[in-house]
Amino acid sequence: MKTLKLWEGSIPVIPTTTVWMLNDLSEFKGKQELFTKQSPQKLKALKEHALIESAVSSNRIEGVEIDQKRIGTVIFGKKRLQDRDEEEVRGYQRALSWIHSENRKIPLSHETILRLHCLSHPDTWDSGKFKEKDGEIIEKRPDGGISIRFKPLSARETPEAVRDICSLANSLMRNREIPALAVWAAFNLDFLCIHPFRDGNGRVSRLLLLLMLYHQGFEVGRYISLERIIEQNKERYYETLLQSSRSWHGTKHDPWPYVNYLLYALKEIYREFESRYENTVIPLGEKTETVVRAVCSFNGNFHISQLQKACPEVSIDMIRKVLKNMRDNGDAKCVGRGKLAQWKSLSGNR
Repeated sequence: MKTLKLWEGSIPVIPTTTVWMLNDLSEFKGKQELFTKQSPQKLKALKEHALIESAVSSNRIEGVEIDQKRIGTVIFGKKRLQDRDEEEVRGYQRALSWIHSENRKIPLSHETILRLHCLSHPDTWDSGKFKEKDGEIIEKRPDGGISIRFKPLSARETPEAVRDICSLANSLMRNREIPALAVWAAFNLDFLCIHPFRDGNGRVSRLLLLLMLYHQGFEVGRYISLERIIEQNKERYYETLLQSSRSWHGTKHDPWPYVNYLLYALKEIYREFESRYENTVIPLGEKTETVVRAVCSFNGNFHISQLQKACPEVSIDMIRKVLKNMRDNGDAKCVGRGKLAQWKSLSGNR
């Protein structure tokens, strides 16, 4: 609330480092559509892996862990769960699935925030409810002592504050005077400083990061786990959050350490996406399906070079083999001979 409220009244001076990262992320976003069109088979393999990593990592950041051997059962199975930790991991997976499938239809609102909490923090007396008591974020020091890390907003102030940050974020992103990704990160900072729930604030904050990325057209979180990247840099996550939350109540804080951390994390996700995409091997059966679908998509005659462009991840030898099999099965025919020979799909005429 404090960051977004400040930005509503005065457009911030964006640090040079932030501008560089925003420009890099704009380029990554431009490449995104190319990858998603080229090889849906590769993306399918990345999706399932990301779903598992996200559910496990986001909970592990909060100290919730499950047996590695039961991860598949917990996330994708329907069997009875063994303990509270497994319930929370499955709940987070359900929240992720909702966002991945319905993202454009899910508004940024306090109702959405309550539902995300209910899904990711299931079957407790306060699931989907804002905190009822004031609290403090406590830090345990190495010497065993305890200190107050941050004092969030009171329970009385919380419902209105959550409504305010949703309204402010939506307004700032519509106005487009401030880069949307900067608003994305600042919203997350304000949400964590409000600390609207008794428990589960970190997990809901990461679900909101994913949802708001979808709203801005950044879909990489579907294929690479944002939560795992944050977990791998957990110390920096907490360090920048502490830096940016100092003097937050008095609107004298510096949001840029945390904003830059999240932008850096998003860049890391895109770098990994490109690397994993290039190194993901498609099984032969799926390569065959790729070529067959491409052949059937052509209207009229086509040259084999056109088919290569439509299937960049499949070798020319494999393409020729699939075409020969389709011809032998009566699903395609070759028109002409030599380098000028063309092909035609017959699958729709059988």
